[in-house]
Amino acid sequence: MNEFEAKLLIQELVYKYCRAVDRRDYASLAKLYHTDSIDEHGEMFTGSGADFVKWLPKILTEMKLTSHTVTNHLITIQGNIAEGEVYCHAYHITNDNQEIIIGGRYLDKYIYNGNFWQFTHRKIVMDWNQIRPAICDFNSPTVAGTPIRSSIEKNPSTGFFDFFQRQ
Repeated sequence: MNEFEAKLLIQELVYKYCRAVDRRDYASLAKLYHTDSIDEHGEMFTGSGADFVKWLPKILTEMKLTSHTVTNHLITIQGNIAEGEVYCHAYHITNDNQEIIIGGRYLDKYIYNGNFWQFTHRKIVMDWNQIRPAICDFNSPTVAGTPIRSSIEKNPSTGFFDFFQRQ
């Protein structure tokens, strides 16, 4: 695989992470971490990737929704390992109607296992945040009737696609 292909596949790995977290698709999320991986989410969680996937449902039960997006993604590749810095925005609405908006970066290390890229180390760095009462209004007439996302089982995208499957 050439460097361009590898970078595209690594970017897709990061997109799959965001999608799996926001859809609460823990089975797909688990596949993104190498067996010897580490995940560092500050004081909230530090441990193996497998343990992060087990821990995440507990923290997400406190959230009505999350929406993770990524932007700038710098990647350096050496053979079957790579490193990347990914800018991210993470939007959360808690069950008690607080918005938590975080701007930061993921510091990543990746490995190609012969079939696909996986995280070997993922560390979040917060650059800024806003915590305030939620102003999101799902009942506004301007969005009436628009499907609202949720977990993978209830998500409007589940069952919509014919060939774009969960991964």
